[in-house]
Amino acid sequence: MRTPVSETDFQDLNLIKRGKVRDIYDLGDNLLMVATDRISAFDVVMPDPIPDKGMILTQISLYWFEIMKPIIENHVVSADVHEYPAVCRPYAETLHGRSMLVKKTNPLPIECVVRGYISGSGWKSYQESGHVCGIPLAPGLKESDQLPEPIFTPSTKEELGAHDINIDFEETVKRIGHEHASRVRDLSLAIYKKGAEMASEKQIIIADTKFEFGLAGDDIILIDEVLTPDSSRFWPKKSYQPGGPQQSFDKQYVRDHLISINYNRRPPGPELPDDIIRNTRKKYLEALTQLTGDSHGLDL
Repeated sequence: MRTPVSETDFQDLNLIKRGKVRDIYDLGDNLLMVATDRISAFDVVMPDPIPDKGMILTQISLYWFEIMKPIIENHVVSADVHEYPAVCRPYAETLHGRSMLVKKTNPLPIECVVRGYISGSGWKSYQESGHVCGIPLAPGLKESDQLPEPIFTPSTKEELGAHDINIDFEETVKRIGHEHASRVRDLSLAIYKKGAEMASEKQIIIADTKFEFGLAGDDIILIDEVLTPDSSRFWPKKSYQPGGPQQSFDKQYVRDHLISINYNRRPPGPELPDDIIRNTRKKYLEALTQLTGDSHGLDL
């Protein structure tokens, strides 16, 4: 287990954004995206990192970016630190395995959420109204039930510390235009269906997920991360039982801990116990190994 990377501070590079997990540097022609080991829950960054989490997220994303190329191009230029600009070389040890050199894009200001199962905020909305993001669902669904077809349920993309808001397709059109809204809806559903089918063969259910897209010139491309335990709900297929919450390979484990201690969902986040940190790392690493067949040298 490596020393956790809570944040980066590369003095010779131009830091332009520190998100919940990723630090972004402007290298001129491209961006350098570094996945730290920070973990957030309820839109609050916790004070304790999860060792190797940034590496796990990066390797899972690279796996899916490559697989989804027949559907959509992505922003990855290289994930090989030897191919990065010379100015990055002093930081090669930290960057190895947890970073990507990516194209600059104009990110679309929505989170493209796809749900194949009813859970989380979707389940809460369904209980209240029978709808999710304006989409009516059949009566009588149980928590964690599989939906007849995956649904596109976008949300706003708020600043760090603010909660994203679920919106309907009509509101999405208002924000990014009908052409872009229709395109990202169709792309999101296609990526999810392909990913969910492949994950199912590896005994993982991808219950729901979110994607981000950006404009590179006139082209919409896939950016940020793809089908990771941070952006998705991963459930073990062997223990799946609709009618309540599920075991998971994702940060729901951290959310459940925070709920159990009556955390008020406001900054600052509470310290995480050692067993929660250790077990969260194990769950993320199990997801990487089960999906890709490669632990990338990380030990359970």
